[in-house]
Amino acid sequence: MSDSLITIVAIFLAAILMFVFPLMSIAERSDDIAELTAQTAVSEFVDTTRSAGKITINDYSTMVSALEATGNTFDIEIEVKVLDENVGKKSAWTNGTVIGENIYYSVYTSQIMNYLADTSGSDAGTYLMKEGDIISVSAKNSNQTLAQTIRGIFYSIAGNGNYQIAAQASGLVSATGSN
Repeated sequence: MSDSLITIVAIFLAAILMFVFPLMSIAERSDDIAELTAQTAVSEFVDTTRSAGKITINDYSTMVSALEATGNTFDIEIEVKVLDENVGKKSAWTNGTVIGENIYYSVYTSQIMNYLADTSGSDAGTYLMKEGDIISVSAKNSNQTLAQTIRGIFYSIAGNGNYQIAAQASGLVSATGSN
């Protein structure tokens, strides 16, 4: 009886080693490639908008298409920190060498999407930025990948807050946008 039990355990371990671990390795590799693609898409979006000084619906759609090409769904967060030029004192604020504190206020994804959805006026589908603003974009997958599922089975990692694929980029806007 003990020989048959050892044989069954050996067959079970062999099946795990032959099928599950290679599958897990391939799934992890797939997630690595998806993360690289996501990082490239987010970085290109930030660089394009940073150098143009504006976020356009076409640039945003290009990034979303590149992210969707990975086969995953993503939560995209955009934050633009707008440089407030109101010094608060009577002075000529004509150059960037004024000594004092730079004050930024933030504009978030929902506000920017309202600008991009607006189809009226000369700024249709565009969010304009100015030199000195800071743009930050992050994308995290919101679906569960095969690697996450397998890892969850073996390591008992559970929860809605887990993500496998993440990309983020930020930069200082170098041009004032105009239409």
